Amino acid sequence: MTLPAADRPNAELAIAAAVSGDHAAFIDNARAAADAMREVVSPTPLQANALLSQRYSANILLKREDLTAVRSYKLRGAYNFFRKALSATSETTPEHSASANGAHPTPRFVCASAGNHAQGFAFACSHFGVDGTIFMPVTTPEQKVAKTREFGGDRITIELEGDIFDQCYQAAIARAADTGAILVPPFDHPDVIEGQASVALEVLAQAPSPIDVLVLPVGGGGLSAGMAPVLAAHSPETKIILVEPAGAPSLRQSLREGRRVRLDAVNTFVDGAAVAEIGALNFEMLRTYDPNEMVIVDEDHLCGTIIEMLNSEGIVLEPAGALALHALNAIPSSTLAGKTVVCVTTGGNFDFERLPEVKERALRATGRKKYYILRLPQRPGALRDFLDLLGPGDDIARFEYLKKSARNFGSILIGIESADPANFTTLEARMLDQGFTHRDITDDELIARFVV
Repeated sequence: MTLPAADRPNAELAIAAAVSGDHAAFIDNARAAADAMREVVSPTPLQANALLSQRYSANILLKREDLTAVRSYKLRGAYNFFRKALSATSETTPEHSASANGAHPTPRFVCASAGNHAQGFAFACSHFGVDGTIFMPVTTPEQKVAKTREFGGDRITIELEGDIFDQCYQAAIARAADTGAILVPPFDHPDVIEGQASVALEVLAQAPSPIDVLVLPVGGGGLSAGMAPVLAAHSPETKIILVEPAGAPSLRQSLREGRRVRLDAVNTFVDGAAVAEIGALNFEMLRTYDPNEMVIVDEDHLCGTIIEMLNSEGIVLEPAGALALHALNAIPSSTLAGKTVVCVTTGGNFDFERLPEVKERALRATGRKKYYILRLPQRPGALRDFLDLLGPGDDIARFEYLKKSARNFGSILIGIESADPANFTTLEARMLDQGFTHRDITDDELIARFVV
């Protein structure tokens, strides 16, 4: 039974109780949040995926958070925060500060986000009729910036600040301090965590059978911190596997050291999960997890999953949204086979201008594309002789004459795609046999950065 608003436990106390193992109050608050948000967030589908189910001999279900109004789960936490903040403002604003017509002054809000929280924030500003300022990293894909403007309309202003989330977050904190605006954290707040917990309530209601494994991406930790207590209380047999990108493993590093750790550097490719430091509340709610059981996903290999889901399933996922699916590759088959496995696809805000980059990284990660510096004799027919070495599954994707390094030889940058990575072993043997001097620069980051 859901308690009346006045009787619901304080969010901070409910979080503290959940950390100590008493999940009842937290779950009651999460149910209240889920009930309230139904005016803007319908339950997202829990869909069986035949491709993945066959591959892993399991019943793989996708919780499609990429299908919310803002194409990510972030709307849930933002909506719950605004709902409770506006309610609290209405209840506590002194009478003498009311405007001439008796109405209470409307607060202004501010946030920082790499994209998805910004869109949830913008949607909430428009829905509740309040104004807000959004700080976004300069590196945020333009698609996410444009969609944020679309959702917020004239209720929001966007300011680009810093190269990574943590830099623009500091700018948002400073703005809130200077102006008195209400800061809406993307993950490190009880009301945000409660809102994200609604995903777990839906999963439990939708699952056709008990959930054996839940695979959850981790960025700042709002989603995982929200879902974990719900599963612990209502499905304690469910094994939760947490996933982070290799370029931002802030939770795993923090768990290993037993304290929150700020990473010195972050790879921003998985922008929805590229956080230098796990949230404080979030870490407390997740600190019992074994860091050795977490899955760390390489960004280049992740690209293959993004491409596969787009081409084979027609599902558009941003890098963070594909983390849980790609993690299945690293989970022991004994953990998956014959089990019901839920993967949360957290977001689908993919900028298609990034598609060539994603395809390139996927091909290189799977060994199906290589780059060579080829030393080619400057004589008629030399290029034809080289082309004859290529097999039927090989295709030239890049060809660029660099410079004449000697009177009788020239250097060529050549990129080759192949249907089978093993074909490159054969090709390289043929080049050596025919006297074509070459250097594989595919994995030479320094050289490739300048010439590829």
